[in-house]
Amino acid sequence: MIEREETVPLSDDVFRLLRDLIKDYCGLYFDDNSKYLIERRLSKRVKSHHLNDFRDYYRLLLYDKRKDEELSFIIDVLTVNETYFFREMSQLKTLSEEILPELKNTNRDTRKIRIWSAGCSTGEEPYTIAMLILEQGYFFGWDIEILGSDINQRVLQHARRGIYRKNSFRTTEEHFIEKYFSHENNLYRINDNVKQLVNFSCLNLLDPFKIKFVGNMDVVLCRNVLIYFNQEARKKVIRNFYERLVNGGYLLLGHAESLMNVSTDFTLKHFKNDMVYQKPPKLTMSMSSDSLVKMVWGNKT
Repeated sequence: MIEREETVPLSDDVFRLLRDLIKDYCGLYFDDNSKYLIERRLSKRVKSHHLNDFRDYYRLLLYDKRKDEELSFIIDVLTVNETYFFREMSQLKTLSEEILPELKNTNRDTRKIRIWSAGCSTGEEPYTIAMLILEQGYFFGWDIEILGSDINQRVLQHARRGIYRKNSFRTTEEHFIEKYFSHENNLYRINDNVKQLVNFSCLNLLDPFKIKFVGNMDVVLCRNVLIYFNQEARKKVIRNFYERLVNGGYLLLGHAESLMNVSTDFTLKHFKNDMVYQKPPKLTMSMSSDSLVKMVWGNKT
């Protein structure tokens, strides 16, 4: 019989301190029902640092020189990173069949497209976007950059390797597997022509300083990530996305997520396959100020 490893007791008051510290660090919010999860998953960390209890662990996270490294480890332990290729296909059809052709037209002078997959986990989403772009066939010679970001270093290492098991292809057409992957035993390695379009970066979505270095984006995908944030953190993250998007750029959220009571900066645009949020395009004045005055007041002087 396998004995379950004994956990370190976590009191209610220290749980709330830890919960608020994690929320302030990266936006992830754990309600009262999550106390046992945190107790069970972080007990090993308390023991590995030879601490007496969770209160000492909390002090370590506040004052120790290793606090940043430890907070990063906590996120790795506590976050769930279940994803797969071609997830929520109706939205991806909107991206490939309607948004990408629009970008081909609007960006025809710069011949550049930048797309951000925020909370990319093990990389299936940004690689899916890269495959959809390659499938279009009309972006040859363009400067394509897809950024995949996550706060979890462990999943980013997986993403950079680009090697996946069959479970990642539960909704993937055989055409894409044959065309963009090499099959090695029970593993599938992403081809270099897909890989070269994607860059991965460890990024905290609540860190406004680092997010400034992301640059301007045509499209941001942040799907099934906001559900882990509380309302205050959601507002901060969405504001960061708004500032990074070009005028007229698109924000794609998960189908269970919306901007209701979060932001009024975006408009909801209806496409054939789905609805997505758009940063309003910049209005341009096509007439002179004199013409505008005459239109409003007539020709009277």
